[in-house]
Amino acid sequence: MSSPKGYLALVLHAHLPYVRHPEYEDFLEEDWFFEALTETYIPLIETFDRFEEEGVDFRITMSLTPSLLSMMSDPLLQYRYLRHLNKLIDLAGREIERTRWMPEFHELALMYHWRFTRARQVFAERYSSNLIPAFRRHQDAGRLEIITCGATHGFLPLMPNRKAARAQVMIAADHYEKHLGRRPRGIWLAECGYAPGADELLKEAGIRYFFTDTHGILFGSPRPRYGVFAPVYCPGTAVAAFGRDRESSKQVWSAREGYPGDYDYRDFYRDIGFDLDYDYIRPFLHADGNRIHTGIKYHRITGPTDEKEVYRPSRAREKAAEHAGNFMFNREKQVEHLSSLLGIPPIVVSPYDAELFGHWWYEGPEWIEFLLRKIHYDQETIATITPSEYLERHPKLQIVQPSMSSWGYKGYNEVWLEGSNDWIYRHLHMAADRMVEMAGRFPHADGVLRRALNQAARELLLAQSSDWAFIMKTGTMVEYANKRTKDHIGRFDRLYHDILGSRINDQWIKEVESRDNIFPDLEYRVFA
Repeated sequence: MSSPKGYLALVLHAHLPYVRHPEYEDFLEEDWFFEALTETYIPLIETFDRFEEEGVDFRITMSLTPSLLSMMSDPLLQYRYLRHLNKLIDLAGREIERTRWMPEFHELALMYHWRFTRARQVFAERYSSNLIPAFRRHQDAGRLEIITCGATHGFLPLMPNRKAARAQVMIAADHYEKHLGRRPRGIWLAECGYAPGADELLKEAGIRYFFTDTHGILFGSPRPRYGVFAPVYCPGTAVAAFGRDRESSKQVWSAREGYPGDYDYRDFYRDIGFDLDYDYIRPFLHADGNRIHTGIKYHRITGPTDEKEVYRPSRAREKAAEHAGNFMFNREKQVEHLSSLLGIPPIVVSPYDAELFGHWWYEGPEWIEFLLRKIHYDQETIATITPSEYLERHPKLQIVQPSMSSWGYKGYNEVWLEGSNDWIYRHLHMAADRMVEMAGRFPHADGVLRRALNQAARELLLAQSSDWAFIMKTGTMVEYANKRTKDHIGRFDRLYHDILGSRINDQWIKEVESRDNIFPDLEYRVFA
């Protein structure tokens, strides 16, 4: 395509909190990671691989957060994921036998058995149980731009200790370089949380751009000339801010109007883990025996009632193609209008949680594949682009101070600071101050003292994950979020007092290092 009228930046935020529990044989929350691998990350890699083989040119931006990269590269979780896949393949095989005389369900059982087997082949055989090189290969080829996030998805607007906020950014940049071979060019600020001054931390880490929700740009000062359809430079740093386009986001995100709610798509909530006889399904549950989502689901959304019809993959695939065409058509018309109005090639930034595609919206990866194919073959109005490419082509931008903002309910941090979760911050703030204090007091620690200081930094970082406050607000798995916050703060508190009291227990340090092993190369001095 020679000269498109505008650009589409499709941005997928791939993130999960660091969930790893070697102290248990199996652990329910580790399934969050396993489900995302099977339903989102592996299907996306397969799509990128097919495009490479077929010569389909595309651009897509995707965050791989440090906690997610750490889980992808962890040998224990790699082993447990293969064990998880083998159980699913076994269950799907039994379903093939059970549904032999139920043609509609039998077809689906065969589909699931093939998909699980295919996921195992891609994961274990093609990529040797580590998907990071797969993503890195497409990044190095220039098709995929991988961006980073705060070290543990820490919510920067609620971190008053600037050195602790800086540590979230610097650790993330170093971790990215370790796994992906270069410094990150962009960052997804956790929960799109921005407060003035954060761009100074990004500039120090060599990061060129970040994203905000729509109002973060529109309410900037001075008023942005091109709205959210061109990035702006933050004053004094020249770090670029890209704003989210509401129209394209609504088409996918909206519970009422978005594509994923179409009645032909697979229903997420009807799962054989809850539908089938308990004795039959029990061997495939966790040790506690509670029913869970297995990933085998036989029904489509059908409508707003509990009555559900059988899922038809071919019909759902046709609908995904139709919706991809509709999305592309709308972006073409949007870009045509904006280019004539603004006099520049506009960029439409469409960010989504990556796990929406495949996990919550089963057909989501197919929708992405159809969309990128159609943009490549069927039109000449828009081109997909990465933020880095846009900045290279259009380096002259307006200087605007973005406003404090987040995404989520009301758009100003309320999801992460309200009655259900406000209790955590007095503890997080004190721990951050103490970590900075220790980093200054012991500038050249070695031996067991250095290990204790490094582990204290890990415990603080894990406690700072914005996921725990989010879970407390939404009311799902609250007990787990409370426990994780209290456990990490409790371990940090013991380390702090043991370090200052010169009574470090080497055996206990070994145990905690084994359990909370994120960032093995972490250097506590980053908090100094």
